[in-house]
Amino acid sequence: MTNKQYTSLERTLTAIGQQEPDRVPLFLLLTMHGARELGMSIGEYFSNPMNVATGQLRMRTKYKNDCIYSLYYAPIEIEAWGGEVIFYDDGPPNSGEPFIKSVEQINRLEAPRVSDSPQLLKVLETIKMIYQQVGGEVPIIGVVMSPFSLPVMQMGFEKYLEVLYYHPELFNKLMLINESFCLDWANAQIEAGATAICYFDPLASPTIIERNTYLKTGFQVAKRVIPAIKGPTATHMASGIVIPVLDELVETGTLIAGVSANEHLSDIKTAANKRLTLLGNMNGLEMINWKPGDATKCIKDIIRNGARGGGLIISDNHGEIPWHVSEETLLEISAAVAEWGRYPLDWIG
Repeated sequence: MTNKQYTSLERTLTAIGQQEPDRVPLFLLLTMHGARELGMSIGEYFSNPMNVATGQLRMRTKYKNDCIYSLYYAPIEIEAWGGEVIFYDDGPPNSGEPFIKSVEQINRLEAPRVSDSPQLLKVLETIKMIYQQVGGEVPIIGVVMSPFSLPVMQMGFEKYLEVLYYHPELFNKLMLINESFCLDWANAQIEAGATAICYFDPLASPTIIERNTYLKTGFQVAKRVIPAIKGPTATHMASGIVIPVLDELVETGTLIAGVSANEHLSDIKTAANKRLTLLGNMNGLEMINWKPGDATKCIKDIIRNGARGGGLIISDNHGEIPWHVSEETLLEISAAVAEWGRYPLDWIG
């Protein structure tokens, strides 16, 4: 076992470098749980940057987390476009009615400016507060929706598929508009103090869109956008499978791939072949019903199948841990990583 005391950032960078740090890094991608920590409703919690910064810092201490996640909620970008977001007492905020009502509206669409969005400015303020406390020691993870996947919230899945398959000129126009916004938003987070950007791109997965279509569309978008982000990126499929497009993810320049519980981790590790670090792959929905001991078994399986030689960060497979996952489960995950994730992994036969 190494005697070096790693910071969370050093531990993560070592794993990304395909080497073994003191233990496997743990990224608990917690968003709403901060409201529970502070005894607030979800809506109240996300109303103030200080609430989110305080909640994230407390959760990192409590669960010995190796990252801080600055995501408020996925449709916060839709608010910036003037769309509706609906809050719930026991789950993540969701998009309301799509604000693009007809495909022809794309011709009149203009990207919002981050500096004009009160919602996005709250996130930037949160990142700045967190950076003042732990910058340089803990990875701060900013989040963007990919230009290719964002239209599902902008116009609804059915209407977007119509544009994707039957209106190539409108699709290309929408992508250029969304790319401008995505880069503005990603780089604003980097400037505020985010260490890296999680590029959520669920439509890139063959779980949702066939590979050949992705290669002609979303892959081209990612190759333009990811190199223009002024910091490292992780591409996340939000529980979609990755092996069929793994070579393409490497080509985009992303460093990390969020991987699915629907693919065997050892198979993904073999396919990645040290070209990407894997982030995953606890099943978030199953975690809701875990009993004592289930978390430990899952963590041991993940470590056994993916941790040798570095290149692994333990996390959930969706990119956000559900509200109903209990504190007891999260504490067991943390304890299991601390016990079984220490290098060298001599307990593995």
